[in-house]
Amino acid sequence: MEHPKKKNTFVFQAGILAAAGMLVKVISLIYRSPLLSIIGIEGNGYYSAAINIYTIILLISSYSIPSAISKVIAQRLAFKEYKNAQKVFVCALLYVLVVGGIASILTFVGAPYLVRKNPNAVVALRVLAPTIFFSGFLGVFRGFFQAHGSMLHTSISQVLEQILNASVSIGAAKLLISLASEDDLTGRAIYGSAGSALGTGAGVLIGLLFMFGMYRLNSGIIKKRVERDRTRHEETYREIFKVIFTIVTPFILSTFIYNCTTVVNMTIYYHVMDFKKVDAVLASNHYGIFATQAVAVVNIPVAIASAMSSAIIPNVAASYVRGTLTQTRKQATRAVQMTMLIAIPAAVGMAVLPKPIMQFIFPQKESLDIASGLLAALAITIVLYSLSTLTNAILQGIGKVNTPVIHAAIALVVQVAGMIALLLYTDLDLYALAMANIIYSLVVCVLNQLSVRKHLDYRMDVMKLFVKPGFAAAVMGAAAFGIYHGLMLLLPVSRVVLLIAIGVGVCVYASILLMIGGVEEEELLAFPKGMMLVAIAKKLHLLSDGPKKEKKGKRVKKKKRRRRKKRKKKKEEASL
Repeated sequence: MEHPKKKNTFVFQAGILAAAGMLVKVISLIYRSPLLSIIGIEGNGYYSAAINIYTIILLISSYSIPSAISKVIAQRLAFKEYKNAQKVFVCALLYVLVVGGIASILTFVGAPYLVRKNPNAVVALRVLAPTIFFSGFLGVFRGFFQAHGSMLHTSISQVLEQILNASVSIGAAKLLISLASEDDLTGRAIYGSAGSALGTGAGVLIGLLFMFGMYRLNSGIIKKRVERDRTRHEETYREIFKVIFTIVTPFILSTFIYNCTTVVNMTIYYHVMDFKKVDAVLASNHYGIFATQAVAVVNIPVAIASAMSSAIIPNVAASYVRGTLTQTRKQATRAVQMTMLIAIPAAVGMAVLPKPIMQFIFPQKESLDIASGLLAALAITIVLYSLSTLTNAILQGIGKVNTPVIHAAIALVVQVAGMIALLLYTDLDLYALAMANIIYSLVVCVLNQLSVRKHLDYRMDVMKLFVKPGFAAAVMGAAAFGIYHGLMLLLPVSRVVLLIAIGVGVCVYASILLMIGGVEEEELLAFPKGMMLVAIAKKLHLLSDGPKKEKKGKRVKKKKRRRRKKRKKKKEEASL
């Protein structure tokens, strides 16, 4: 468990985590479709209500633990304080033992009150309660390895977690539904949602067992580092607990407010639909389509930003505590660039081909039109949420942990006011939720960027980071749209045609981006398999071999030499 080598940059590590995150999201979508067929739209609505409450409790108790702990440990590792880093790890385990245990018990006991607007979701929520306890320990282990610059362990555990989640969810849903009579449709939906919740718990448990196993394998190296540590100031457990509380609490508040919009929106939606005398089952079904289909697809590319933020926090924290602001700004730029290069074309793709994409993943005809429209409406949030997630991580990494909390709170107030007005005075229904998400992510984005500029003196290169990828993505979108609808006239097999359109679109996007200078050779090398990507780009004459850059560098050097000579000459004349 050594520190990353030169090639093992945080961008490379984030690439590993992002690839795992994407795979996890794909697995999630693949199994959600057959699961939806088993538990039905009604069961999906009950599961959505339960999982949203579970998520908000998880946010309060342990969701922010990996990022917070990785930052605290990374700051100590930056000065080779291995004893203090290990103490932080132990204290973090004790913290989640207490907090996670209390949260788990309160969730189980208070389930009827937590989902009182949707009482049929109580069973699923109670099944999820123990998962909160285990999630805390999993978060601490992930944060520990992330602080050491290794995202591989977290990546593997996430994939294993999702695979078992998918398998158990489908199997348990089938088994539990058979316990209810065929005439009792609501009973079957309740049991089905409980089976789906059981899969979530099984996934977290296998992830925890894997991470514990990896820690045991590395325990020898960890022990040797601690024994060799000659740190002058060894922190007491009391000091460390104080640090954990002061760091973890703002992380939790920020993440809680940033993510609680889901539960707030759900609660407001159900209340307004009840006020409008809309059938409770219909409202639950509609919200299930929004949350588990449209939002789930949008979250696939956003996973890259989440991975990047997990990777950037310990690196930014370490470079900032050393006082190397130039390196901190460089890391921020690389993180934003890598994320935008994927988020922008993903948003365009989902905006121009929403129905084919949704049909590919969720072929259920009864919800296809609604889900497709929502996907197109939510497409812009891919860019906004990705950018706001990254700027949150940058602010947390440089110690401004309270700033994202304030920004998230302001955005929440603005979006709640907007959503209530839209639901009450328009017939937008679910589109009001989509617009609320856009408002929220935009406000956070703007406020975070202003703070990053203030504290780091960092200005984003708008042309390089947004305009050039945006132009390339627009050409890509036009090409993909034309190819899809053109081929559908000749070969009316939607899934095959969609894959062809996406493949061509990716090639068009990459080609245009390289030709207009959206990515340079040095930047491309920082990506996973960077050498191979550069070689392919040069072979296709999409990337120059660099003579122009060398000539430009020589010209700059000549100018500097001339300036030095002039300054020297002036000094000599002044002395005479």
